[in-house]
Amino acid sequence: MKILHTADWHIGQTFFDYDRKTEHLHFFDWLKKQLVRQAIDVLLIAGDVFDSSNPSAESQRIFYAFLREITTENHDLQVIIIAGNHDSGARLEAPDPLLETMNVTVRGLMKRTPEGDIAGAHFILPLRHRGETAAWCIAAPYLRQGDYPPSETYLQGVEKLFSTLYEQIPDKTKPVIAMAHLFVSGSEISDGDRSERVITGGLEYVTVGCFPPQMAYIALGHLHRAQQVGGCDHIRYAGAPLPMSFAEKNNIQGVMLIEITDAGVAVERLRYDTPVRLLSIPAQPAALDVVFDAIRSLPDGEPNAESPFLEIKVLITEPEPSLKHRIEEMICGKAVRLARIAAVTQAQEHKTGAITCEQLQTISPVEMASDVFKRQFGGEALPDAMRTLLENVIREVESCE
Repeated sequence: MKILHTADWHIGQTFFDYDRKTEHLHFFDWLKKQLVRQAIDVLLIAGDVFDSSNPSAESQRIFYAFLREITTENHDLQVIIIAGNHDSGARLEAPDPLLETMNVTVRGLMKRTPEGDIAGAHFILPLRHRGETAAWCIAAPYLRQGDYPPSETYLQGVEKLFSTLYEQIPDKTKPVIAMAHLFVSGSEISDGDRSERVITGGLEYVTVGCFPPQMAYIALGHLHRAQQVGGCDHIRYAGAPLPMSFAEKNNIQGVMLIEITDAGVAVERLRYDTPVRLLSIPAQPAALDVVFDAIRSLPDGEPNAESPFLEIKVLITEPEPSLKHRIEEMICGKAVRLARIAAVTQAQEHKTGAITCEQLQTISPVEMASDVFKRQFGGEALPDAMRTLLENVIREVESCE
């Protein structure tokens, strides 16, 4: 059987106030063609379907129209979706009565039995090829506090969850695939991208050892850079189909193709070329004269929906109240869309960790608290008790979304 693994679509994201609907539709059109060309049996979507837990009506229409089209065109296609940390699990599951008639399964919340135990069978799904069960899928949504079995640490709780679910697989002679949305230690995030940091400041992570070694493939979502984890070819992040920030401009987008045969499991990367480039000039923050020379070298023309998003990095040596106006004047007539001006002072240039206003919005509350604590108390780390208290507050807020 053949499986496509994708994740982190973030439908509804705006890129510095630019709508990305056209880009998402381009990806969906490409993905529809791959499903037919590769004769896919199962499509796995490993979380962060939407960019917000309260997506717009248009974002939801785009998503459900896509599901209707692919299941209409591919009658035997099975689709399995889990919620990510950006999604509302309850909202994703709401249309289940309709989606189930389309062979679409959503796992957004951790369902429990009347006794309070995790309803294991709910998260164990048969994967079918030509009407027969050819493999099994453990579909675990993004795990918040209380979603995993009681344990001393998050890592131990997640390990216990997957071990328990694996033991409940009805027929272990068939390949088992796990799908999860979490951070696995040893994974790489895009350089300078604080948006991929886990919200708990790094405490909620797992290791490759959390997954039973007998599993044939582990389909991950959460990190936007496609990669194998821990040197294991069968443990993969599919990566985001669109770069979500300028820090991700060098990422290579695509999906994972998994083929299960009697000989074993083969994994292949299907590359997707995005219709819109992300362009940063100059390569490093530079003085205005260098910046203006770089702008002059940009292609002439009227910007359109496929014009590159542009980031301009300026090194400021003195106050420049007219900086934005001067740059906007020079950009006029260039076939680019100005997304942001990153103005960096000389002091910031020599200080590690300097961030812009836009980056500030992506920092997790715990990470921000840790930075402030270090500055106030001579570099000391945020005490575990304070960190835990803040994490509990964040989880309480998340649970009310």
